[in-house]
Amino acid sequence: MRTRWGIDSWINLSRVDPDAEVQGEVRLAVQVLEGARGRCLRCHVLQARDLAPRDSSGTSDPFARVFWGSQSLETSTIKKTRFPRWDEVLELREEPGPPAPLRVEVWDWDMVGKNDFLGMVEFPPQLLQQNPPDGWFRLLPFPKAEEDSGGSLGALRLKVRLTEDRVLPSRHYQPLTQLLMESVQQRPAEEDTTSPLALLEELTLGDCRQDLATKLVKLFLGQGLAGPFLDYLTRREVARTTDPNTLFRSNSLASKSVEQFMKLVGMPYLHEVLKPVISRIFEERKYMELDPSKIDLGRTRRISFKGSMSEEHVREASLGLLTGYLGPIVDAIVGSADHCPPAMRLAFQQLRRRVEERFPQAEHQDVKYLAISGFLFLRFFAPAILTPKLFHLREHHADPQTSRSLLLLAKAVQSIGNLGQQLGQGKELWMAPLHPFLLQSISRVRDFLDQLVDVSEAEESGCLARALVPPSVTVREGYLLKRKEEPAGLATRFAFKKRYFWLSGETLSYSKGPECQIRHSLPVAHIRAVERVDEGAFQLPHVMQVVTRAGAGGALHTTYLQCKNVNELNHWLSALRKASAPNPDKLAACHPGAFRARWTCCLHPERSAPGCSRTHSAVTLGDWSDPLDPDAEVQTVYRQLLLGRDQIRMKFLEDLSPDAAQEADPGGDSGTPEGASPTASSGQREAAARLLEVLEALDRAHEEFQQQEEGEEAPGPLRP
Repeated sequence: MRTRWGIDSWINLSRVDPDAEVQGEVRLAVQVLEGARGRCLRCHVLQARDLAPRDSSGTSDPFARVFWGSQSLETSTIKKTRFPRWDEVLELREEPGPPAPLRVEVWDWDMVGKNDFLGMVEFPPQLLQQNPPDGWFRLLPFPKAEEDSGGSLGALRLKVRLTEDRVLPSRHYQPLTQLLMESVQQRPAEEDTTSPLALLEELTLGDCRQDLATKLVKLFLGQGLAGPFLDYLTRREVARTTDPNTLFRSNSLASKSVEQFMKLVGMPYLHEVLKPVISRIFEERKYMELDPSKIDLGRTRRISFKGSMSEEHVREASLGLLTGYLGPIVDAIVGSADHCPPAMRLAFQQLRRRVEERFPQAEHQDVKYLAISGFLFLRFFAPAILTPKLFHLREHHADPQTSRSLLLLAKAVQSIGNLGQQLGQGKELWMAPLHPFLLQSISRVRDFLDQLVDVSEAEESGCLARALVPPSVTVREGYLLKRKEEPAGLATRFAFKKRYFWLSGETLSYSKGPECQIRHSLPVAHIRAVERVDEGAFQLPHVMQVVTRAGAGGALHTTYLQCKNVNELNHWLSALRKASAPNPDKLAACHPGAFRARWTCCLHPERSAPGCSRTHSAVTLGDWSDPLDPDAEVQTVYRQLLLGRDQIRMKFLEDLSPDAAQEADPGGDSGTPEGASPTASSGQREAAARLLEVLEALDRAHEEFQQQEEGEEAPGPLRP
């Protein structure tokens, strides 16, 4: 895996030259030939793909221009395509003078006005002589000095990280998956030092914990062992905590795992509890403020039409509004125990049991409540109130006024989750008018938490795994425009008909309307690709294609669907790719155009021609309902364990007995490396050796696949 940090700074915005915005690749094969008349450069311009659309039709009329020294030649122009195939050889003779670079430019031909630049690629003279280019090359803009507007157009802060990794077939991850499952099933959590989970907890840095926690929760979720996994981590953290006031307050692997577990399992529950009140806050847009330093008396007309109000009147009115919203929020939360997913209730029941065992003293009676409310209120309800869009409670972020109201409500919910322990302390004494309401709510919250963990034996017995497995339900539905099958003679606008679609884990079905009983369906297991379609294919925007094949030897069939906007297109692309993620025999390439006597994208006359554009198996949008992908999750775990491989060897596998240490270093004070454990048991050594063996097997598998990929790389069109 390669990870590179790109930008982490404020960048001034500047005006954009349209000619500098390029995309796509060009395929070239270059030879430098020696002859009696001197050297000759032969540039075989084969094709290009994914060029920028410069014409109103959503395509371009591309041609290539080759420069070598003062000479230049051009290819022919291919009309109305972003995937031109020239297959032309241009020869240029070397001229006297220093060696010259080779530059290939791609342009869009225009009958009226100047041609539009599509991109260029340049090769230095040394490369032409030693390793002549042969393959696909990314098109780049003209090199030019960037103009900085000095911040007059604003600035944008970017922090970009690019991570590339290879995910192997499932069979290679089975041994490591088995070790991870054994970590939570066999040894006591507090005594574990050699399992993969114990090592991950020790080795993972803070900035990686959230991603790792998400992967681990999904992995154990799919195995039906999320409950034992969370119990394993929380037991370890509870055991090493001496001050109950700091329990689960850090961003440890245990805290992050419970947090991600709630978001993965409890989002429908969160929506049921909070969405009605959040929607009301957005719709009413009331002005609320308790902080005297932030009160804007100019806004008081939104509260009263009787003229300007005093600061005290604003605070009184704001207090009434805040309690008017907080009341329904607290009522919804404390009345929701029966609606909370059984998986969450069982996880909290286990957590409370561990805390009571660790802190049984009378003075620590509130710890069993704080351990649960710290997660449920401080890491779930309060963040959702503060930023509803991130929890899919709203489609858009709040305006500044509503955002301030949400912040005040989130602070109040946090105080309730802390059981009022910090009321009257700190810098926010202006929150004091809310304290009576908050204190009255605390006893109700305690009763709610008692009810939440009161799970019957029948529910507890073996139900956790079943509760965590996502059911086969409709994951997306709505109206789309579906293209008729082979609509010969129909204009494009008549070829697409409005249909209502449902997507589940098994089928993509549709009918004339949501109430219609007659449905047609496509099995999700038959999907081989889900891709965008060029606008020029049908002269329509936001079109996607679903390519299916029934069986290994069946013919490919393409269904074209149009969405109403780009956001809907992205959501459907994401949902379909998620649903079809486990399917075998995915296509490596497909056609982004349509076939009408020839493909509109690559102009190939055969319908069965191999695809001319790579497919994308990844989803387009991340959300809390991402599907379980155990191979990708175990791959992340494997990469983290590699960071501690040397530490494992040093601790458990080196001969660290006192006699061996003295023999290895007779003149030194100690032969034991720093951090080593000379008393490692045979069981620990055996477990460490087994883990290292699994990691080495994965290393070998990655090396083999890399060698295969390098051996298969060759210029030519992508094939399914």
